[in-house]
Amino acid sequence: MADTQYILPNDIGVSSLDCREAFRLLSPTERIYAHHLSRAAWYGGLAVLLQTSPEAPYIYALLSRLFRAQDPDQLRQHALAEGLTEEEYQEKLERVILGSLAAQQHPEEVRGLWQTCGELMFSLEPQLRHLGLGKEGITTYFSGNCTMEDAKLAQDFLDSQNLSAYNTRLFKETGQDGQPRYEVRLASVLGTEPAMDSEVTSKLKSYEFRGSCFQVTRGDYSPILHKVVEHLEKAKAYAANSYQEQMLAEYMDSFTQGSIEAHKRGSRFWIQDKGPIVESYIGFIESYRDPFGSRGEFEGFVAMVNKAMSAKFERLVASAEQLLRELPWPPAFEKDKFLTPDFTSLDVLTFAGSGIPAGINIPNYDDLRQTEGFKNVSLGNVLAVAYATKREKLTFLHEEDKDLYVRWKGPSFDVQVGLHELLGHGSGKLFVQDEKGAFNFDQETVINPETGEQIQSWYRSGETWDSKFSTIASSYEECRAESVGLYLCLNPHVLEIFGFEGADAEDVIYVNWLNMVRAGLLALEFYTPEASNWRQAHMQARFVILRVLLEAGEGLVTVTPTTGSDGRPDARVRLDRSKIRSVGKPALERFLRRLQVLKSTGDVAGGRALYEGYAAVTDAPPECFLTLRDTVLLRKESRKLIVQPNTRLEGSEVQLLEYEASAAGLIRSFSERFPEDGPELEDILTQLAAADARFWKSLSEVPAGQA
Repeated sequence: MADTQYILPNDIGVSSLDCREAFRLLSPTERIYAHHLSRAAWYGGLAVLLQTSPEAPYIYALLSRLFRAQDPDQLRQHALAEGLTEEEYQEKLERVILGSLAAQQHPEEVRGLWQTCGELMFSLEPQLRHLGLGKEGITTYFSGNCTMEDAKLAQDFLDSQNLSAYNTRLFKETGQDGQPRYEVRLASVLGTEPAMDSEVTSKLKSYEFRGSCFQVTRGDYSPILHKVVEHLEKAKAYAANSYQEQMLAEYMDSFTQGSIEAHKRGSRFWIQDKGPIVESYIGFIESYRDPFGSRGEFEGFVAMVNKAMSAKFERLVASAEQLLRELPWPPAFEKDKFLTPDFTSLDVLTFAGSGIPAGINIPNYDDLRQTEGFKNVSLGNVLAVAYATKREKLTFLHEEDKDLYVRWKGPSFDVQVGLHELLGHGSGKLFVQDEKGAFNFDQETVINPETGEQIQSWYRSGETWDSKFSTIASSYEECRAESVGLYLCLNPHVLEIFGFEGADAEDVIYVNWLNMVRAGLLALEFYTPEASNWRQAHMQARFVILRVLLEAGEGLVTVTPTTGSDGRPDARVRLDRSKIRSVGKPALERFLRRLQVLKSTGDVAGGRALYEGYAAVTDAPPECFLTLRDTVLLRKESRKLIVQPNTRLEGSEVQLLEYEASAAGLIRSFSERFPEDGPELEDILTQLAAADARFWKSLSEVPAGQA
């Protein structure tokens, strides 16, 4: 049962991301700007392969070589002509690859790639099943010999030097004296070659820290980031205003020098660029997949404004200050001034990274969010894919809820995403003491509402939310934002903004809460009992909310094991809609206040005790969550794959290249993504991976020539 979650069916669903109309409305200049930003995002997205697992770059290089030689239809016909049956073509990957045209043209290279990654690709060894440090999983943010203790020590070192972990990886070796030596490697185009003085060059040296040697270097992902910078430079020539020009200049400096401070400066200009027709953001952004919770995955998106939905979000922004006063914590725990953000609905043209979210609140730099502001983005065409729920595919709901769920899931999700991003991530103050000893709050008058006493803890200079709360930071914050969405969706004014009144408004509330309860149960797929940990921040957050609502009692929420019509284990969730306001709201109010107070005061011990307590998965009655997890795995539906378009510059015209919603369409989109330098990128990725291989035991015995 435990292994089924790692097995995907051959008939997994595939959807296309539709942005045709939004792209059609762009001017020729806007199209060229969007094209070069998209190229930068796609090139940068290749760094994610080097941030995931030792074999990931080799898998990409192997598949890229395979499908450059033959498209999916040609490969299938070739395999059948070589004597494979249709079933074997679906299941015998090694025979397909080694019998392919690519293998015939370049037998040593293709066989070498397969030998490097083939076994690892299919391995279900416990350590290789999921992301983690040491024996808990696999990650290439750290060398394979790093432990959680090494990660903590490195974070303390980075904090002591006011260095951000966002664009770093950590490599550990044992010196001749038997002591560990750590290399903190910054992502940048520049490596060891001489460069102009910058805020980074002075940091590139050796340090002694708590008895260990740390060496700060740069040049990680250099050839990839070189291509990113090249296309940002080209995009800059088509920028709509000086904010975009300065933003791109700072991004280029960030990726060239390895400077997070430059990326912050670029983010300031990005915040000031209000309501652009073509919106984008790029860099080392989200820390969800770092086992320690501090290093950012490369991400880049390009999208175009959806004016109808954006108008609703503008009304929500206009009501934000009024709505913030309704959140259940004292005014002192809210920002001194609400910095009115941009909040737009966009149709995505390009989203390079490990996945595509439904909404975004960025930048993630807390010092900017507290003092400069932020932007909120709802990704309309991504939401449209998420809305497409078939009644017969709905698991764990009672029959009488299914029609209502199908009808209102999309509209309720619009409301939840809006509140989650704007007033969830956009709310709350962090109490900080700066490097000069000054406080951003009055120590004498700020009272902890949980204790009735003056607050006893806060953030010191160099400490951030991510660095202080580390492994729980991302999930804790997502839980806080989701809870704000549930709490404020009860407000009639919010629902009126989105066009819902009367019975419709009540249905939207009910489905929003029901969706969260169901999501909390579905989240169990992403819990690993063997390691007692969660593998996905949002899923952990939704399970925590389910636990909070179950704890509220009085029959508000129930999860009942049953037997399905097929005779196999099943379950049903029920939400008593008559008790949402009387029981659910007070429970969320108490929980939200505790979350915010602990976050504001930087109380790591209290925050961990609260959050990890709710996130614990046991088989204790009445819910017996470990047993329910088996049922969730038994009934799970695989997540859809999403096919994204490409753009092609022909002279001064940009063409939008769209693909069918199928596995073949997905493959073609990637095969045509880098038409000019596909072979070069394969070599770059395998060379970078081979250079790192000595740090990972799983690849240590692979001859360099085969890499």
